[in-house]
Amino acid sequence: MIRAVIVMNTQGKPRLLKFYEFQPPEKQQELTRSVFAVLSGRPDNVSNFVEADAIFGPGTRLVYKHLATLYFVFVFDSCENELAMLDLIQVLVETLDRCFKNVCELDIVFNFNKMHTILDEIIFGGQVLETSSERVLKAVEEISRLEKSSSSVSFVPKSVSGRFGR
Repeated sequence: MIRAVIVMNTQGKPRLLKFYEFQPPEKQQELTRSVFAVLSGRPDNVSNFVEADAIFGPGTRLVYKHLATLYFVFVFDSCENELAMLDLIQVLVETLDRCFKNVCELDIVFNFNKMHTILDEIIFGGQVLETSSERVLKAVEEISRLEKSSSSVSFVPKSVSGRFGR
């Protein structure tokens, strides 16, 4: 099971935190700081797989990918395959690139709702749902289309909204 997905910048500022097991906010911050401390101290020429027993408990590992100014980190238990998790990070990054046209940190900051929607289409409740970035994009586009069409529907009659200057 995937326990957490963390996207943080190279200064350790989390841009996306998604824990699939309840953690109080203080614990989330502590775990994020611990993960950043481990990752920032690693040279570029070492493996992207880290045993995270000391941070998250026994049987926990993390896999990460450092791209430009962002770390993409997946925390998971021993039931998951490390290479599959690395591939899942690649699916997430490819989907974000296709969605935002060369994704950057600001895209994640200003479009956090869309980011969570994309992540929820790939992983839900700690389980992998979809590994095809094309299918994820189609689902996200459908959700966006439905949101736009539902926002154009007014639940307040025009006579009432006109009266109150809306």
